[in-house]
Amino acid sequence: MGNQSTLESVGMKLFAEQYRDCRVLITGHTGFKGSWLALWLTKLGANVFGYSLPPESTPNHWELLSMDISQYFHDIRDAETMAKTVAEVRPEIVFHLAAQPLVRRSYREPLETWSTNVMGTANLLEACRHSPNLRAIVVVTTDKCYENQEWAWGYRENDRLGGHDPYSASKAAAELVVNSYRKAFFHHAEAPLLASARAGNVIGGGDWSEDRLIPDLVRSLTERKTLLIRSPSATRPWQHVLESLSGYLLLGQKLLQGKTEMTGAWNFGPETEGNRTVADVLEGLQANWPKMTWQTNDQPQPHEANLLYLDNAKAKTLLGWKPVWNFDKTLEATGQWYRHYYQNGQLSSEAQLAYYITTARIAGVEWAFS
Repeated sequence: MGNQSTLESVGMKLFAEQYRDCRVLITGHTGFKGSWLALWLTKLGANVFGYSLPPESTPNHWELLSMDISQYFHDIRDAETMAKTVAEVRPEIVFHLAAQPLVRRSYREPLETWSTNVMGTANLLEACRHSPNLRAIVVVTTDKCYENQEWAWGYRENDRLGGHDPYSASKAAAELVVNSYRKAFFHHAEAPLLASARAGNVIGGGDWSEDRLIPDLVRSLTERKTLLIRSPSATRPWQHVLESLSGYLLLGQKLLQGKTEMTGAWNFGPETEGNRTVADVLEGLQANWPKMTWQTNDQPQPHEANLLYLDNAKAKTLLGWKPVWNFDKTLEATGQWYRHYYQNGQLSSEAQLAYYITTARIAGVEWAFS
């Protein structure tokens, strides 16, 4: 899938070079998406700073990457420390990914979920409000922030927000915080431009989180156990982690360029063919892992949505963003990453990033030619 030299040759003139020498703060940089984002931004020539709790899992993608960036290990619920850090870093753009991101954990720890996802977001935006060098903020929420009606069509950015479980509801509330700060504090000409990003069910190599399909599958294979599946018929908008990150980076580029019309909420979801059931994902991965087995868990489970789609028309039409990898390629890349790690003890993250960029150029995606 390529190599490091390939990444350096194709990865340095993307996104109109807005990130070269740019001071970028990532909250949640030790997480699954945050670690991939830090890798990509570093390759784009950015000066990256991280703010997060230490990684929870062993192994974890962040520590395996062994990246040399300035990082701060604090809780985003600590408003005073957040303010001091933002003042010290003096970022030009902030990507806010830090969150309690798990549905089932939100049932066990609802107060932690609400305080992290809502007040954590408010703490960050309040700190940003007093940062004179800041030009742009991208707050990452989730596709689950919509009030789920079990519709057979995709949710659009202007559909009603809401949530049944504490995770979904807290992310909907975080969107309200973002909208409030945009209108109340970031409306004048010198204010940073603020947008939110809602991605689908993101998968890819390097995720070892609890209660997620792919990490659970990987653990079952390494421990030689049968995977228990909660909802094999549940449909989600599956996409590779690099798809969502290309959307965040493109959105950030437009904000850094001062395009005020790019503020607001944005969906970054797969094409319709990426809306598949859990069973479809497992069957697709089995082509890469013939040894995997699973069975349905018949025990009562906390409520989770059955149907969930995203409408990505706004991002495609107004941002010029579009998905690069289809469903099959997403599963192939994910399976290959984990196989390479467990068989060889090596990361293929840089090689996969280079390959993704090359594929984007072949597909004629705008950000890959900037």
